[in-house]
This record gives sequence, structure tokens and C-alpha cells, in this order.
Amino acid sequence: MVGPDPQVSVRHQCELLELCRSSYYYEPCLETEENLALMRRLDELHLEHPVYGSRKLTVLLRQAGQAINRKRVVRLLRLMGIEAIYAKPKLSVPAPGQEIYPYLLKDLEVTGPDQVWCADITYVPMARGFMYLVAVMDWWSRYVLAWRLSNTMESAFCVDAWEAALRVGRRAPLISNTDQGAQFTSPMFLDAVQSAGVEVSMDGRGRWLDNRFIERLWRSAKYEDIYLQDYGDGLSAGRGLAHWFDGYNAERPHQALGYATPAEVYLAPDSHGAKPATWEAMRPRDGGRGHKVRSGATKCEDPHDKKT
Repeated sequence: MVGPDPQVSVRHQCELLELCRSSYYYEPCLETEENLALMRRLDELHLEHPVYGSRKLTVLLRQAGQAINRKRVVRLLRLMGIEAIYAKPKLSVPAPGQEIYPYLLKDLEVTGPDQVWCADITYVPMARGFMYLVAVMDWWSRYVLAWRLSNTMESAFCVDAWEAALRVGRRAPLISNTDQGAQFTSPMFLDAVQSAGVEVSMDGRGRWLDNRFIERLWRSAKYEDIYLQDYGDGLSAGRGLAHWFDGYNAERPHQALGYATPAEVYLAPDSHGAKPATWEAMRPRDGGRGHKVRSGATKCEDPHDKKT
């Protein structure tokens, strides 16, 4: 690490580490209180109107008396990792160097635990600042296997959550389904999933509904805990969310689960009508490494739909 040293100047230390001195002296500019308040309001509006883009969100803020332009809204939404749900042209064309995997759940019924796990990231506003929350959920039971908080959008905290889910879960799932976010298409996350022998599935064009379970989890977590508690720092947020997730899994009855809790359904699947996976015979025979569409592909299709 670079630091004051009576024998080696900061300049020489930077040269040895091939670090620009401006990077050493740089102090990040924190968001203003006004911007933090706007980000929280944008997060609330996105939960209420997930199909609204920057234009409509700007109009809503102006109608509420906020003097704000669209460029500012776009920047804050990008910082929060939020974007509207809409049909995008050429969604299956990846960015340069990015590998996109096909959607494997088309026309397949999830009939028991550990068949499909899903993961997603959301923005967490706090009294001073903000963080990001990732969760890994069992699709069938809605059981949250693991979650992690981070102050950056790096892939490491997503990998940590996935590895924690593997330790908590009954076994590794057959399929891991995520969106095409940079954290989930990173080599680090893909390697963690595939090294467990799990198939990689990614939402493609018209598949936004497939994350509805975990999106509903975010809405519940924010309205029932995060917004009410208004956590001041990451430590208090971590403690509070740990308590909320424990209650969500073990105490909260779900109407869609016949008013059972996610823990009851996940830990006692036979009592809740679980059946063997319906796609075992359809799984790709490639050693669990998955099918992928490389950078520059023009179509992301289910490999099982190809004609022979």
C-alpha cells in the first residue's frame, strides 16, 4: 500500500506499483443529501411503476415539486443499478467480451426444491449513503438461501452469496437463473456456478417475468424493513436484514404456498406436493458446463429447441 515513508517517497512508491499519483491523492466525492433523497424516491417510484423510464420518472418528480432534469435522473438510476422493464431491441446481443447463456426454463415446470435457484441485486437506501443487496432464492419454495450486502457492484459479493447458498442448501440446484447483469455474466460468478455442476440460465428477450418472485422479495424487504428502519450504516443494515430474512423464511406465511412458510416448504417438500424434476432427461450432456452464446451472437435460443 502507498503511504508516507521517510525513506521512500510517495512518488517512488507509485512508480514501483505503476500507480498514477493522481489516483493516490484522489478523494471520491460523496453524493449530496439532496441526491441521496432523490435516489430513495426513485427507488420507491421504481417499485410502484417498474415500467417507467427516466422520462416518466422525471415528470413524476417535477410534479412533486422537484426541480430536476432528465440527465440527472439517468445518472442516478445508473448509479443505483435500476432500469425500467421493457421489451428491448436485440436484447440477446451481448457486449464485447461478454458471454450470454441461453434461457433453459422455457415450458418447464418447477416442481420441487433445488431444481432452480435465482439471484438478483437491488439498491438499498440508508440514512447516510447506500448499499447493494444480493439474494439467492429457491424458486419453488421462495426460501432465501443466502444474501449479502456490499457498498460496490463488484461480482465478489454475488459469488460469496452463491457459495453461502451452496453450504446452506440441501444440495446444489440443477439450474441457476439470473438476468444478464455484469455481475452474473462475470467469469468469477460463472465459474462458481459451473464448478458446482449447475447449468447456467439467463433471462432473454421477453423473460422479465421470470424474476417476479425475487422482485416481490425486494418489494417486501423494502416496505416492511428497509424504508421503515432507515438504517444509518451497513452494520445496522446487516443486523436488521438478518432479523428480517430469518422472519421471512421461518415465520411469514405465503398465500401462494398455501399459507405455509418458505422454510416449511423447502425443508419438508414431500408434505407440500414436491415432485421430481421434469427436465432431467432434457439436460445437456456436456458435464454440467452449460451452453453459451458468445460475444457477437445474434440469437439466444434454447439449445433443446434446435431442429435435428
